[in-house]
Amino acid sequence: MRIILLLLIGLFSQAAAAQKLLILGDSLSAAYGMQQHQGWPHLLQQQQQQWQLINASISGETTAGGLARLPELLRQHKPDAVLIELGGNDGLRGFTVKSVQTNLSEIITLVKQNNAVPVLMQIRIPPNYGPRYGQQFSNIYPQLAETHQITLWPFFMDDIAVNSELMLQDGIHPNSKAQPLISEFVGKLLAEFETE
Repeated sequence: MRIILLLLIGLFSQAAAAQKLLILGDSLSAAYGMQQHQGWPHLLQQQQQQWQLINASISGETTAGGLARLPELLRQHKPDAVLIELGGNDGLRGFTVKSVQTNLSEIITLVKQNNAVPVLMQIRIPPNYGPRYGQQFSNIYPQLAETHQITLWPFFMDDIAVNSELMLQDGIHPNSKAQPLISEFVGKLLAEFETE
């Protein structure tokens, strides 16, 4: 009985020590087209205990949708950090660069106001949307990171999107083979990340 009690205390202590990372994303983080346990957030959680991952990603999510959902997510989960992986659907729908930038800026500000550390994920859109819009869209992320003085993580799709074996037939979403690679990619970034 005493051994079991000590084990339980150890588990609770470990859970208490783990920092919470809220993932505010879209289908790229929501295991689109597969089971949740196959997605990179679930795989990453199995690999490490320093962070408790809360995946609040929804397929089809936009920056406006993420902004609308964020207050309740922050209240409910009280995360130490928030990974912002949004903007792809805005770009695919041709939303203005200004609207995407404004929404992301408000998300970052809201995260900070709730004593959490925002981490911004670089997002790119397919080249068929034109070089001018594509470049303006890509530039949003480093500009926001500099303005708000926050961490900018490289896009986890950069090397995956160019490999058809790692993509679903739609050419936009990563398949199940890609998920362990994304998990490893994000895991390395997370290992180097500190909230203070």
